[in-house]
Amino acid sequence: MKKIKIIIADSSFLSRKGLAALLSENTDFILLAEAISNADLIKQSEFHKPDLIIIDFTSVNFSLDGLQQAVKKYPKAKILAVTELQSNEIISKGLKIGITSYLLKDCDQDEIVEAIYKTAAGEKFMCGKIANSILKEKPVSLPEYSCQGMHISEREMEIITLIAEGYSNKEMADKLFLSTHTVTTHRKNIMNKLDVNNTAGLVLFAVRENLVSPNHFLFSAAN
Repeated sequence: MKKIKIIIADSSFLSRKGLAALLSENTDFILLAEAISNADLIKQSEFHKPDLIIIDFTSVNFSLDGLQQAVKKYPKAKILAVTELQSNEIISKGLKIGITSYLLKDCDQDEIVEAIYKTAAGEKFMCGKIANSILKEKPVSLPEYSCQGMHISEREMEIITLIAEGYSNKEMADKLFLSTHTVTTHRKNIMNKLDVNNTAGLVLFAVRENLVSPNHFLFSAAN
């Protein structure tokens, strides 16, 4: 298996060293550097070319704007944010500018390790509390989430987007070159992961994740 090259970006000494210790226990992970500011992260990313950046963009000397600059300078790296719980607005903005996955600092070691593998592979991985924050203003009822992780594959994100855009299972199957049965299975798995039981919940998730614009539905209604 290819080693996952990682940069830790956090101004907190204890947070950096805690993550560094966790990474050192797994031979699949290589810690390239530790960045203590936005400028440092940009410099280290361009020099080391990491597969993954683990960042607390809320810590001193970091910001979402700074992270956006780093993403623009080195867009190949996947981003795993690990912060305290933030507002829905901040979470949504972070996902929009390029954060791949999002955990809370109270998630456990197994959770973080799984998130690293999934994120490096290009999959989205969210702490359940983050998913709840994204969906909390939904018109459908959801139970409170624990910090148990939830990863959504790129294929599943494609299907969520198409569902939100109004495609039927047959249309999605034709568009993605899949069987209708496979699309139906994906749809059931997605609904189980998000704990929603209707299309409205999937559509709202797509809006929260910026997969589709709310204007799409306004224009559709107008037509």
